[in-house]
Amino acid sequence: MYKIAVIPGDGTGPEVVREGLKVLDAASKKYHFQYETNVFNFGGENYLKTQKTIEDKDVEELRRYSAIFLGAIGHPEVKPGILETGILLKLRFSLDQYINLRPVKLYNAAFCPLKDKRPQDVDFVVVRENSEGLYKGMGEFKDKGTMDEVAIQISYNTRKGVERCIRYAFEYCRKRNKNKKVTLCGKTNVLTYAWDLWQRTFDIVAKDYPDIATDYAHVDATTMWFVKNPEWFDVIVTDNMFGDIITDLGAMIQGGMGIAAGGNINPQGVSMFEPIGGSAPKYTGKNVINPLAAICAVGMMLGNLGETKAAEAIEKAVIKVTTTKLKSLAAGRMGYSTQVVGDLVVDTI
Repeated sequence: MYKIAVIPGDGTGPEVVREGLKVLDAASKKYHFQYETNVFNFGGENYLKTQKTIEDKDVEELRRYSAIFLGAIGHPEVKPGILETGILLKLRFSLDQYINLRPVKLYNAAFCPLKDKRPQDVDFVVVRENSEGLYKGMGEFKDKGTMDEVAIQISYNTRKGVERCIRYAFEYCRKRNKNKKVTLCGKTNVLTYAWDLWQRTFDIVAKDYPDIATDYAHVDATTMWFVKNPEWFDVIVTDNMFGDIITDLGAMIQGGMGIAAGGNINPQGVSMFEPIGGSAPKYTGKNVINPLAAICAVGMMLGNLGETKAAEAIEKAVIKVTTTKLKSLAAGRMGYSTQVVGDLVVDTI
């Protein structure tokens, strides 16, 4: 019996979560596993009513769950940063979800903006460190509001945090068993403190994995090769900020935000899975948002829980729907409503 905490969140989050749960139900019936869900109303509306995001007692309750399924966080009436810091980052940091896992996989070549690229050319995974770096929120102002003002933002990297992320990437690469290559994406020529630590740790950990090839690319070069030669990549490991940036580019070359799912992973604890496209408030309530990213997030969640057959069935169903039914992956252009796209996946399963 899996206990799933559901956070529908803001904007179109509840709509895509609804479809994800519909697919979860279909998969459970076919592959004979049991689950129960509990919905938490964390998000913008709750914040506007209570001025609260997530409290420590909420985090402690979530620790008792098998996994968390998140829709989206972001409300137009709430100042940017409040919900992201108070909900998303608090969950990631408090639950020690130190890996952000982003598969970048093209299901239908027709939806790829890159010329002549096929599904086999766009199939890699980004392993992003998810609990340190610039997103730690460390820094200060000096002489704020004056012409001499200085804003200091600290990239905080520990040997322990860096090593566990890199080791996860190598283990994932070995399990993935594709090209057997891990690429370190950084900026060693300019960010000499943080990336000296990353490079040294990467070289040390790599010795424990002689069966896996290694590579290095500056982050700016990585974005270039994503566009020109995405087939070069297998598993990429990087820090929090660079990972945040390159995974959005990855989403575009796999067809768009409508298909992009991610996991915030604690290998020894509670992990959280979500579509990465955000709350898309302009589409709220119109039944036109693409739910496939949320459905893929459910597949990732089940794979993480050990329900491998169910996870594979969901991915195969998404591939079939994407290649045989949809006109586009963009909201409002799919040729079907949000609800019908979910039904198509269920029917395929």
